[in-house]
Amino acid sequence: MQKTKNKRPAPRKPNNPPADKDEILSQELFSLALAQEDDLRHAVRRYLRQGKDAVLYGAIELARGEDADAYRTLKDAIEEDAGTVVLRKGDGPEMEINAFAIPVFVHSQGGLREAEGFQDEAAYAALLDSFTSAGLEGPKAKVVLVQHAYDLAEMERISASQLNAMVHEAAAALMDKKVADAPALLRSIAGWQPSAFGAEDEAVELRFLLGFALKRADDPFYTVPAAGKKQDAWFEARMQRYQDWTVSATPQVQRCLAGTGRAGELRLNFLYQDLFYGALQQGKAEHWMLAMMAEFGAALGSHGPARAVITLVETDEDAALGVQLIGATGELAHADRRLDVGDDVEAEIDDLRDALATLGIDDISVELTAP
Repeated sequence: MQKTKNKRPAPRKPNNPPADKDEILSQELFSLALAQEDDLRHAVRRYLRQGKDAVLYGAIELARGEDADAYRTLKDAIEEDAGTVVLRKGDGPEMEINAFAIPVFVHSQGGLREAEGFQDEAAYAALLDSFTSAGLEGPKAKVVLVQHAYDLAEMERISASQLNAMVHEAAAALMDKKVADAPALLRSIAGWQPSAFGAEDEAVELRFLLGFALKRADDPFYTVPAAGKKQDAWFEARMQRYQDWTVSATPQVQRCLAGTGRAGELRLNFLYQDLFYGALQQGKAEHWMLAMMAEFGAALGSHGPARAVITLVETDEDAALGVQLIGATGELAHADRRLDVGDDVEAEIDDLRDALATLGIDDISVELTAP
C-alpha cells in the first residue's frame, strides 16, 4: 500500500493512554521505530526472547496507522530478528542460522493425507542432502528440514517469538550434534485443517517445506556482489540452480508428501525458496489469487460472460483491494484482501488484470473508493 502522505509525525502521547504494561511497552517500541533509534533492535530481540508477542504486534499495529516508515522499519526488524540468529560457541567463529521455507502447490486426486507425510526415510535423506549438493545452500552449511509439510494455517499460527525459539532449537541441535528438546518446534506442528475434497476430486493444496540453515556469518557463498552485472549474474545463477532443483528434487518431495502408491501421481508447482516471512507472503498471495480464479471460473461456467470491477479502498490507516464479477443478473462472485503498507498497488492491480484475462474476462474497470 503506497501512501500519498508519508511525512513522519512528531512523537506524541496517545489520545487514549495505554491501559496495561504490554500497551505501554508497545508504545515505547513504536517510539523507538519512529525515531529510528539504535536501541530498536536490542528491544526487539529482548521481547522475542521473552515471548512478548503482544508487545511486538501491538507496536506494529500502532505504527501501521501512524507512520509508514516506522511501520516498515519495525516490521522488518521483527521479522529479521525472529527468523535469523547470529551466535558464537566458545572461541569458535560467528555463526548465522536462519529459517527458510519453500511454498509448493500440490495437485492430486482426493487431496493429501497428513498421515502419509515423511514416512520414506531414504527420500527425506536425499531431499535434505539436495539443499547443499544442488547449491541452494552453501557447501559448508548445515541444514535441517522439518519432517512435516505445513499447511497455511499452521504457518500463520507461528508467532514471531515462537519462530525465534524454533531457530534457537535448530541451532542447538546442529551445533551440539545431539538430540535436544524442541518444544517450540513440536508446537508448530499443530495438524492440517480438515479437507473438503472427495476421493474423486481434483485437489490443489498449498504446503510449505520448512528448514533451517546454519553457516559461518562470513561464508563467501552468501556474499552478494555490488550492484551491477556481477550482481545480476549472481542472482541469475542462484535462480537457475533453484529451477534445476525443482526438477531434480521433485521425486523426493513427492515421496515425502504421499505414500509409495500415490507419490508419483502428485504434480508439484514450487514457488521460490525464501526466508520464513517472505515465503509465507508468497504462498498467501498466490493462494488468494488461485482461490479467486477458481471461484470466478466456476461462476463464469454457470452464468456465462461477465465483467470485472477492481476496487481499491484507501483510508489514512489501511487499504484493501477487491474484485467483483458482475453478470447480467448482478454480482456473481467477489474476493477482497487487505494490502500491507508499502505494497505496490499498481503492480497488484496489474497482476489481477492478468489473472482475470486468463479467465477470458476482457471488460475490466478500476474504481478508487475514498473513505
